[in-house]
Formats: sequence, structure tokens, C-alpha cells
Amino acid sequence: MSAIEVASLSVAYDTRPVLLGLTLAVERGEVVGVVGPNGAGKSTFFRALVDLVTPGTGRILLLGGTVRSHRRWVAYLPQREAIDWDFPVLVEDVVMMGRFPHLRWGRRPGARDRRIVEECMESLGITDLRWRHIGELSGGQQQRTLLARALAQEAQILLLDEPFIGVDAATEQTIIALLQRLRREGRTVLIVDHDLSRAAEAYDRILLLNQRLVAFGPPSEVLTQELLRTTYGGRLTPLEVLGVAGQGQP
Repeated sequence: MSAIEVASLSVAYDTRPVLLGLTLAVERGEVVGVVGPNGAGKSTFFRALVDLVTPGTGRILLLGGTVRSHRRWVAYLPQREAIDWDFPVLVEDVVMMGRFPHLRWGRRPGARDRRIVEECMESLGITDLRWRHIGELSGGQQQRTLLARALAQEAQILLLDEPFIGVDAATEQTIIALLQRLRREGRTVLIVDHDLSRAAEAYDRILLLNQRLVAFGPPSEVLTQELLRTTYGGRLTPLEVLGVAGQGQP
């Protein structure tokens, strides 16, 4: 049973198509990079996986079940600019939000919940920030807080939308180390990434997306000049293509 199964998925906003006939399967324990130009439907794909947009056609299975029945096992981190960082909440409270899907209605977090939150903050190096307002944090600290929340959820599938944007080098390395840890634990991660050189090294498979699925496979097979040109059109220069696609024929 695959972690994610998508068949003939199409999504449109009003009458404007965003995703067209997307079909793929992501296996458990895979770390998948989702790559494509702006407006390619990458964020919409993630939003469909967590039932934030309604597909026009198609089927989605998560861990063998429907999106709604398995929602608590999926952690979604939107782009940082989609979050209201002025909302009056502390770092520890944000991380505790990851426990909410596991709490019964009206039940307060217990000792196990608090222990998990403590461990997640420590693993992301934000324990000393626990009483800080999220609006006071740097971009890297904010991203670490969001990642700690996802870990606290104990999700089996993590969807990370551009987590490397606006972070410092230390946070970038922390995220890469976290991806390796999640892979070892058998969790499944999909991550939108615009850095093609990092994509060539960090991910088990690459999904090239531009409304339609262009290619899905190992980086060595997918990050080729021909497929990148198909994905990006004229928005990727030959030198950028060569930087990730080796010395193949132009």
C-alpha cells in the first residue's frame, strides 16, 4: 500500500485549470521533491491532499484511506507568507497545536502531549524560544517552529511547501538533517523546492510539475535538460539546466 495514491486528479479555480489529470503513487518512506515554475500547481496539489481544495475530478488515497479519514496523519506546512505571524501566540503553543488532531473533543493536552512537544522543540533547537511570540522570530526560527509542530503531530505524511525560502544556512542544514531522519523512520515527505542543485542530492524521487505531470522518478532520470525545458519552458536558462543535468547534449 502506497503512502499517497493519486489518480486523474484535476483542480480548477473558477474556470481556470490548475492541475490536469495528475496520476502518481508515492511509497512509504520516500522523500520526494516537487519541482516546477510558479503557477505550476504545486501548492494546489498539497492543498488537495489535505482537503483544502475540492478536486474537479480524480481520486486521492492517503495510507489506503480517504483524505478525511486519514487527515490527522498528514502534516501540512504552507508557505510562510500564508501565515499570520502577528497572531498573538507563543512558540510552545504553536508546537502544541500539532497535538490537537490526537485529542478528543474538550480534552486538554496531557503529560504525553507535553513530553512530545518538549522533544520536538529540542530536536529543532527552539527550546529557548518557547516563551517568545512567533512574530518576534527570524525566518529560520519561524520555520523551525512550524517543523516542530509537524513533528509533534506524529504525522506519517509531511507536506512542506517551500521550507527553505528565507531561512539561514543553519536552518537549511537542520531541515536537510530532519529529512534524513524522517526517511530513516519510514515517514513520507513531499517538499516543494526551487533549488535544482539541492533537489539533485536531497530527494529519492523528483516530481516535475507544470499543471500536468511532466516526469516522476529518480533525480538522475528526471533532472535532464529535455525534461527541465519541458517543465520550465523559456524560464530556465541553458546554464541553469546544465548546472543540474550534467553534460548531456543541449
